[in-house]
Amino acid sequence: MNSPYESSQPSREQVESLSGPAIVQFGTNWCGYCTSAEPVIERALAGRPELQRIKVEDGQGRVLGRHYRVKLWPTLIFLQDGREVARVVRPSSEQEIRDALARLS
Repeated sequence: MNSPYESSQPSREQVESLSGPAIVQFGTNWCGYCTSAEPVIERALAGRPELQRIKVEDGQGRVLGRHYRVKLWPTLIFLQDGREVARVVRPSSEQEIRDALARLS
């Protein structure tokens, strides 16, 4: 599922209306931290087909990232029915992500 960060973004209302577990992943395609973290993220999320993952390109003037107060990339926002239940910033281990996944219903 190693897909690029999408420059088109869902609105805040669309994200908040998501049903079930989801992750909004903020970063950019050129970010070295994002590239380095991607294998860790992929392994931690393997075998979770029910989990919706939205990769959003972030940066200056990007409203969704500002709404979630994203400061560093990659930032993963774990949502349950559109509400934030956990957050992982610049993950360096699969366990960090698994701990956040455990907070999803």
